[in-house]
Amino acid sequence: MISEKEKYISPFSTRYASSEMQYLFSEEKKFKTWRRLWIALAKAEKQLGLDITDAQIEELIANADNINFEVAEAREAEVRHDVMSHVYAYGKQCPNAEPIIHLGATSCYVGDNTDLIIMREASQLVLKKAAQVLKNLAEFAEKYKAMPCLAYTHLQPAQLTTVGKRATLWANELAMDVAELEHRIETMQLLGSKGTTGTQASFMELFDGDESKVKELDRLVAEQMGFDSCVIVSGQTYSRKVDAYFLAVLSGIAQSAHKFANDLRILQSFEEMEEPFEKNQIGSSAMPYKRNPMRSERICSLARYVIADSVNPAFTSATQWFERTLDDSANKRISVAEAFLAIDSILNIYINVTGGLVVYDKVVRRRVMEKLPFMATENIMMKSVKNGGNRQELHERLRVHSHAAAAKVKLEGGANDLIDRIENDPAFPITREEIEAELSPELYIGRCVSQVEEFVKEVADPIVKKYLTEEVKVNLKV
Repeated sequence: MISEKEKYISPFSTRYASSEMQYLFSEEKKFKTWRRLWIALAKAEKQLGLDITDAQIEELIANADNINFEVAEAREAEVRHDVMSHVYAYGKQCPNAEPIIHLGATSCYVGDNTDLIIMREASQLVLKKAAQVLKNLAEFAEKYKAMPCLAYTHLQPAQLTTVGKRATLWANELAMDVAELEHRIETMQLLGSKGTTGTQASFMELFDGDESKVKELDRLVAEQMGFDSCVIVSGQTYSRKVDAYFLAVLSGIAQSAHKFANDLRILQSFEEMEEPFEKNQIGSSAMPYKRNPMRSERICSLARYVIADSVNPAFTSATQWFERTLDDSANKRISVAEAFLAIDSILNIYINVTGGLVVYDKVVRRRVMEKLPFMATENIMMKSVKNGGNRQELHERLRVHSHAAAAKVKLEGGANDLIDRIENDPAFPITREEIEAELSPELYIGRCVSQVEEFVKEVADPIVKKYLTEEVKVNLKV
């Protein structure tokens, strides 16, 4: 007998994904949804005139959540067909209703419609957790909206920004992902009851060729399952492009999270910011002093998995032959589920990290002041021109002094003496006091404060209010 410790277990189950996301892709959730769909089909068929009784429907409802897994598993081992095994098991619990279970339907009626329902519910959980990340980042941005810090282009110091403004860049990309996921949910349609090749021929037979009843059957099933409509045309399955669309959005979330986590890892290396570090946490097995950004690293690691995984449904969609093939099934049940489980894992960590970000304000200020003389040169030049200096001559003198000061810092390890060089150069008609007046970092942050306030009010807050009725609490297992 092989023990559980001798079997492969997905890290999403043991280390990463939340219980609520795992449940959505569980066997119990799947088969309970199958039964809800069979009940919806029976109700709709009865309403449209088929010989189905209230007693039969009541029997189906009474046993909807009482899934006899052992019976279904034994039957599947015999017949090698999961849907018919569960039809059989449900029929054993509902002997009166057994003749009308799955009436007119093919396997994709329960399989595909269930996949769509679960994908929508999983997406709604993703939106809720994304809203919590946005709330955390918005609060952080508001707190640090006026704190100047070095900004970077090409990973080289550029004009200043603020700690809070940078946080809005992370938040804005996640807000873009939210908008994309909302669009996918809003335009989602149920497959409905389309039959073996999508022609609804079996239902035309059941309803004696009455097209209006066959169309109404779809509408009634969609209504019961909480959808506005069913697709008008399909093969046996819903278009696998739907999976590709949703995983493209999840890939986008992964990209946004990776960008945040990568930036934070760099900032932690600069000693400007840090992810939360718990009291008893060990940063390195060899170097006790280390405080490694392991949570941000895990975000990046899982994000790469999702980005790569998003290619799976694209290939699956492209290779579906005519009205259907079955080479989608094994890939689809892994790739779609694990993409959602991985995004859930990423958002859990993202919530944790953004809920406890540490800013070392003195380090931030010191690093700004080390570079500020270079950034202030244009203002110093303009002030000197106002005092009678020659703009072209001063520009050349600033170029020479800047390179000399940079060489002293880089080659000699000395302090930045650019201001001393300018003060002692007679070409500059400017006093030390006037120079130092241009060395306030707050002069160089542009509209950062206003931009943060506008973003929080116009972008972040509406998403938070829409999806976050209470704080999302996460418990990272490791």
